[in-house]
Parts: sequence; structure tokens; C-alpha cells
Amino acid sequence: MAHARRSSATQRVLVQQQHHILDGRFIIRNMRLVARRKVKSHRSLGLMGLQRSSASYKQSVQSIQRTTKDENKGRDLSTKTRTAPLLSDPNTNDPVSLDSSYNSWVEEHPSALDSFDRMMKTAKGKRIVVFLDYDGTLSPIVDNPDRALMSEEMRAALRGVAKYFPTAIISGRSRDKVTEFVKLSNVYYAGSHGMDIMAPPIPVKSSTAGNHQTIAPHGKESTEVLFQPAKKFLPAIQEIVTMLEEKTKKIQGVRIEDNGFCVSVHFRQVRAEDYGILEEKVKSVVEKYPEFHLTEGKMVLEVRPSIEWNKGHALEYLLDTLGFSNSSDVLPLYIGDDRSDEDAFKVIRSRGQGYPIIVSSTPKDTKASYSLQDPSEVLSFLLRLARLKEASFSSRTLKNGSS
Repeated sequence: MAHARRSSATQRVLVQQQHHILDGRFIIRNMRLVARRKVKSHRSLGLMGLQRSSASYKQSVQSIQRTTKDENKGRDLSTKTRTAPLLSDPNTNDPVSLDSSYNSWVEEHPSALDSFDRMMKTAKGKRIVVFLDYDGTLSPIVDNPDRALMSEEMRAALRGVAKYFPTAIISGRSRDKVTEFVKLSNVYYAGSHGMDIMAPPIPVKSSTAGNHQTIAPHGKESTEVLFQPAKKFLPAIQEIVTMLEEKTKKIQGVRIEDNGFCVSVHFRQVRAEDYGILEEKVKSVVEKYPEFHLTEGKMVLEVRPSIEWNKGHALEYLLDTLGFSNSSDVLPLYIGDDRSDEDAFKVIRSRGQGYPIIVSSTPKDTKASYSLQDPSEVLSFLLRLARLKEASFSSRTLKNGSS
């Protein structure tokens, strides 16, 4: 039985470990949807290697090939053709396209770049509020989480968007870490999946008073509010971090990241054959803390407090602090790539207004309405959004100056 669990876990890791960065381009490969398909679909796509050994699997599945020109120059890429991912037949090495499934998926989740003009036409007269994930959205997915740095082009584009629209980043990272990565003062930050939020000051409700702390950030005269709904779990989280570090120290490649109000166990560099052992050790720690639960993201296991709070709640809280909670003319826009972002997508869908946008180069189950392939397309989208407002602002300035 243990061997069967390890075999199953090994296959799952092998599927997940097909994330690459090719020649500086951002490629995100999420093969979990393909892995869940029926055997018949596996045969038609030439993916029977998923059932084989580690060596044969690595030989059978080839890197997704995709060309994106001038993506690092900050140019508008909205006119480029979206190309479906390519795999190789393990028997013949001939390319096998996922055109049919990918194109079908894109029909349900149209390109936010191709749909940009239509989206902005619908948004006319409404106040756009921008929410973004960090890893895999503003930065590439990389082997070392400490090296997930956003480009200067992306930072400039984000700065431009935040100049015209209220903008917040909601990340699984600690708030301090994502603030250090982004380095922008005109952006609001929510770390630990929204359990650590720096927001504008608002009247504090009695039910949440103990979770708020009014502070004056360095270099700022005005005060802001630090909202931490999971504050009472901090001592237990520190215990969990210590136990995880001790339990996993002999597993090569594992990395424990303390994100303040949640703990990330990164296994991107862990050998496939060690994943089952790692998973069992992590679960053995979490079982000792009934007020916590385990979730899974892209090549990461996360230990979180079991409270009713996620990125969707963080989005609602920020809209409230910005004065838009009951506004009919606000239009929230959320861009994210991970499973945890689905909670924010659901909130936007439930509001009946706004744009949930998934960042993915492969088909996946999602509540998003639109899609972008990778961070390079996120960059293009943000540039177009900022330029649109710049053009509108310049037009009004000229009109006022001539009157």
C-alpha cells in the first residue's frame, strides 16, 4: 500500500514538474488537467508516458514551444497569434498539438488582450479597481522562490496602472516579501493569501476590532490600517515552521518558507521519488494542529489556519476599505494563475460585474471569464490599461485647455 501511494505521488510530481523558463520567456506548464484525463485521451495525445517510469516519462514529454517576440522590451503584444502548446509523441517524436482542447478552452475563456476593447467599452463610466497575484502573474515561476523577481518593465507598467486605478497585490507570500519584490508605494499589499493586509483607514467594526492596527508606514505622514484576521495563530505557526524544518531537513531540495500567517513547503527541487515521503511528513505535522489545514499550489504545499478567509475575502475587504463595497459603478479586475486565486474569481462572478482573468498556457478548470497565457501577456494587458487612461487623461487636459 505504501509503495502504491509513493508511486501515485511520484507520477503526480512528475506531471507537476513540467514548469520551464525557455530563453527568458515565461512558460507555465500545468499538466494536471491532462493527467486527470481518461486513458483514451492519453492515447490520442501520445501521453501514455505519464503511466511509465520517471526516465521514460522525461524522454517522452517535450518542452512546450512558443515564440513571443520583443516581450522584454515592454511592447504591446496584443496582436500576436496565440499558439496552442505542443507535445511530442513518445513513440515517434512527432509533434502533437493540443489545438482542439486548448482552442475549445479559449472559446470559453477568451484572450483578455483580444477582448480588451470590448472589455473597456463595457467598463466605460465605471471605476476599475485592479487586483493581482504575484508569482506566475507579475513574475515567472522559478525553481528558487527567492529569485521570483519581476522585471523593470513589469514594475513600470504596474506603476502606471496604479497611477490611474486603485491597485492591490494579493499574494500567498508574506506581505513583507511581496512588498520587497514589487517596491512600489502606490500599491496596496495583502500577504499570506489575504490574512495580512495593509489598507486605507476605515471605521473599524466591533466584530473585527482586535484584528486591526492603525500604523504610520515609514516615510508616510498618513496612517494606514494593518488588518490581520489570523493574528491569534501566530504562535502556533512559528511552532509549525520549526517542526517542518526539523522533519524535512534530510529531504534534498525542500524549502520551508515562513509567510507570516501561513507556511509554504516548496518541493520544486525535490526528487520525484522523495515527494511521497515529504507529503507524509508534512501531513504528520499538520495532524498535530487541528486548527490548521493543508492545501496545494504550484509545486508547493501550504499550511494555513482553518479560518473562513481567503483571497476572495481579501478582495471584498479591500473594496470595502476603498469605499466600493456597495457601489454599482465599480468594476473589479483580478489577474491570477493559481488555485488560490479561484476564490477571488468566484467573488467577482458572484458580484455580477468585473473581470476575473486566469494566467495559463494550458486548459484548466477555472471560474475566470478571460485568460492570458503568461506574465508577458499580463505585461501587455497592464500597458494597454495604463495607456488607455493616459490617452483619456491627455484628451481631457487638451479639451479643458482649449475651452
